[in-house]
Amino acid sequence: MAVEVAKIELKNVQDASGLEACIVRGQFAADQVIAVIGKTEGNGGVNDFTRILADQAFRRVLQKHGKRSEAEIAAIPMVWSGGCDGVITPHATVFATNDKTGPPSKSCLAIGTAISAELLPEDIGRPAMVEKVADAVRAAMRDAGIDDPKDVHYVQTKTPLLTIESVRDAEARGRHVACEVHDSMGVSNGTAALGIALALGEIKPPRAEQICGDLDLYSSVASCSSGVELTRAQVVLLGNKLGAGGRYRIGHAVMRDALDMDGIYEAIRNAGLDLPARPRAEDLGGRVVNCFIKCEADRRGSLRGRRQIMLDDSDVHHHRHAKAAVGGVAAAAIGDPAVFVSVDAMHQGPQGGGPVIAIIEAGE
Repeated sequence: MAVEVAKIELKNVQDASGLEACIVRGQFAADQVIAVIGKTEGNGGVNDFTRILADQAFRRVLQKHGKRSEAEIAAIPMVWSGGCDGVITPHATVFATNDKTGPPSKSCLAIGTAISAELLPEDIGRPAMVEKVADAVRAAMRDAGIDDPKDVHYVQTKTPLLTIESVRDAEARGRHVACEVHDSMGVSNGTAALGIALALGEIKPPRAEQICGDLDLYSSVASCSSGVELTRAQVVLLGNKLGAGGRYRIGHAVMRDALDMDGIYEAIRNAGLDLPARPRAEDLGGRVVNCFIKCEADRRGSLRGRRQIMLDDSDVHHHRHAKAAVGGVAAAAIGDPAVFVSVDAMHQGPQGGGPVIAIIEAGE
């Protein structure tokens, strides 16, 4: 099946009018939507309920215009990342499938989704979560019809984080969690990234002490988010597949640091778009659908030999510094502030940098 992709601006935190417009004009049907990845304008923290509001709004539109049951719509992976610091525009990228096919010699975008086994509070930050996420990634590969991990260019996950209630639940069962509640977002993201890396053969099974410890272990295609609204890992996997049909391709690279604009252009080249040696946004010809980037402040407190103060700022969290900075670099690179930039990049790309994924319109 071919994949149709649409990037939709959110006019407010409960706005799904862009999704509805795509359905009404026939770009895709409501029942063809299989995944959504979006940015909302909340604080990006544990208590960011803009993710839940956006999620509810999009599912209501699918129920209004489609024939799937409420339970079927609830099972659609929707990964919402909170926080549009700096110039980032709230938006969603919607993925739908249709029955078109392409020539067996042409490789185009394919997508697979999966939901993991239940992730218990005590699994977060531990090998059990790595294995459960890895199993779900393998299932998503099968769903996409992709056999070779080298054809996988993007794995987006959304996993649970800890709350006071879930910590109490674990303790009531005689279990103990691996970290504090407010550290669990980064720990959950990092553990999920190792599960992705394991499933794709980028690493060997990590030892318990390496999880969120050995930062030389990472995935170059992982983008992991977490939230309070789920108890399983949602997995959206994208790659290129021969004969998939459609008009899109995907590629990836890594940003070596927060200023690595060349890494963004390398991901676009990897997707199949020819660019000059020193590209600018004008060279893209409007063919970049979206870029998906993970980033975080370099724990060494430096950037290209210059001292950085992100980690020392008591007024503004370093996540917001990093997200705003990288969002500005990405928006300048592609000429569009509606870019997906997410923080907490532990085990996602090299320290101080992160994976960057590009989806382009390649033509049919």
